[in-house]
Amino acid sequence: MPADLAVIGLGPYGLPLAKAAVAAGIPTLGYRTGPEAASLSPAELRRMLSGGFRHATSPAELGRVRTAVICAPTPPGEDGGLDLSQVEAAARTLAAHLRPHTTVILESPVPPGTTENVLRPLLEEGSGMVAGRDFHLAYSPSRIDPGNRDFTPTNTPKVIGGLTPACTESAAAFYGRLTDKVVRARGPREAETVQVLETNFRHVNIALVNEMAVLCHDLGVDLWDVIRCAETKPFGFQAFRPGPGVGGHAVPQDLTAHGGRTLRMVELAQQVNDQMPQYVVQRAATLLNEHGKSVRAARILLLGVTYKPDLADQQSTPAEEVAVRLMRLGASISYHDPHIPSWNVLDRPVPRADSLYEAAAEADLTILLQQHRRYDLQGLSVKAQLLLDTRGATPTGAAHRL
Repeated sequence: MPADLAVIGLGPYGLPLAKAAVAAGIPTLGYRTGPEAASLSPAELRRMLSGGFRHATSPAELGRVRTAVICAPTPPGEDGGLDLSQVEAAARTLAAHLRPHTTVILESPVPPGTTENVLRPLLEEGSGMVAGRDFHLAYSPSRIDPGNRDFTPTNTPKVIGGLTPACTESAAAFYGRLTDKVVRARGPREAETVQVLETNFRHVNIALVNEMAVLCHDLGVDLWDVIRCAETKPFGFQAFRPGPGVGGHAVPQDLTAHGGRTLRMVELAQQVNDQMPQYVVQRAATLLNEHGKSVRAARILLLGVTYKPDLADQQSTPAEEVAVRLMRLGASISYHDPHIPSWNVLDRPVPRADSLYEAAAEADLTILLQQHRRYDLQGLSVKAQLLLDTRGATPTGAAHRL
């Protein structure tokens, strides 16, 4: 059966799109752009294969689809901007096999102007065709929230900005098969800037509540109670919660690396969020000192080392910096995470605790870095000698909160 869709890049953006397409009954071809880590269980893979998914064995297969979506990763580059090299490589590969009337959509996080100034020239040069005339070209920001059970690709509106009105409508026709609502932007630059705004909104608000966490600790105020009360306001407020740092695949952008202007709020937010792992270590050292112990040679158990609860994804997890800083202070580190069977820090394996309760009882300090559903926090707060909760997940008074 020929595929209707090619998903180019099977990482954090492409794989969820491929799963949603297969679930919607769209025969889908997956094409890897690099060593993307597969996050599918064997059962999920079997369901996708039976639903019409298959891996491309040759780039030539990309020329047999009606829609191609580029979901290549764009990690931070050396200049502080996003590294577009995998997007460019994907465009060159696709261009060599592109057929007339194909709809090409970019979903990777990119600076505004990338679809028109980077992707379009590569596709036109490699195919000998003209975007907007011979094939459709559009941008749609990825709105995947891994592990979110409430908001899925079906009930999350899709923003689309095409090079021409016809490009927008062609992309809208495709996404209309996946989602309940399609939102049309004026063009690809507007759609690209939606992604920038949404990502920076998250980082700026997390930075605000992280600063509030430090302030409230100094004032002796229960921040978690403050948030509980504040979120009852039906307008003008959205609740964010502090943590040991910010991880994940969405990189805040100030656009200076791509010829844009500095976004001072984003720059400051990044500085605040980058300081949180150090603040966690500082709080850990203070707690140990208050109980007559030193960080040096202290046995410290880290709970949850992924960037998000209930996922096995460690992309930019703040747990690594927390562990590095504690190890450099001479602490003896171990960890527990039901999703991570092994973990290396500073090129050394970190001992993994088999029994959570026994490890917490033996540790001088237990630090909850990620709140996985499997954790019995009530029982943990009883067993642990000393517990620092960076997520506000434990019952009031059961632990020291961030």
